[in-house]
Amino acid sequence: MEAPAAPRNPADPGGVTAEIVVNSPEQMKELGRRLAKLLRAGDLVMLTGELGAGKTTLTRGLGEGLGVRGAVTSPTFVIARVHPSLAGGPPLVHVDAYRLGGGLDEMEDLDLDVSLSDSVIVVEWGEGKVEELTDDRLHLLIHRAVGDTTDEVRHVAVTGVGERWGSVDLGVLSA
Repeated sequence: MEAPAAPRNPADPGGVTAEIVVNSPEQMKELGRRLAKLLRAGDLVMLTGELGAGKTTLTRGLGEGLGVRGAVTSPTFVIARVHPSLAGGPPLVHVDAYRLGGGLDEMEDLDLDVSLSDSVIVVEWGEGKVEELTDDRLHLLIHRAVGDTTDEVRHVAVTGVGERWGSVDLGVLSA
């Protein structure tokens, strides 16, 4: 992983952004493990990226870093999975909002607002659907080459939104 943190995301004047280049699935998991060190109960993490970008791989690393029970797999067909902590930390709630089209109305059926205060919630495909859950969130936008390619390189933009992330050094993610 490489690249220093950028001071601001021009698209979100209230956010702080780090740009990270990831060269392999193992590095994506390592990014998740590093990110886990910054997370605490009440944090919402939104993951955006094409199919195969590495959202679930990153979440596996988060699960390892948080010390949760159970294999972290894509929750596509169950919508959400809860992974309790084995280390006394917050549980990981892993949500795949890909098939949910109704925005926050459909998300409310999952009771994420109830889980948010005592869990780390990771939502794949959550952009435009979960922002209203909290003013503070971390948004990871994962870009990869598309088409007929074996390119493993991913460009990850990590943006912290809200007061919670204003003083967090996201640059540690690219170390």
